[in-house]
Amino acid sequence: MIILGIILLVIGFVAEISILWTIGLILLVVGAALWLLGSMGRAVGGRRHYW
Repeated sequence: MIILGIILLVIGFVAEISILWTIGLILLVVGAALWLLGSMGRAVGGRRHYW
C-alpha cells in the first residue's frame, strides 16, 4: 500500500492530475499507519499476522 501510494504520488505530480496526488497521499498515510501498528505487535483488522 505504501509503494502504491508513492507510485500514485509520482504519477500525479508528473502528469499534474490532482486526484492521483490526493489518492496517493491517502494510501501513503494509511499504509504507514498500518505498518506502524503491525510493527508494534497490535492486531490490525482482527489479525496479528498476514501470511
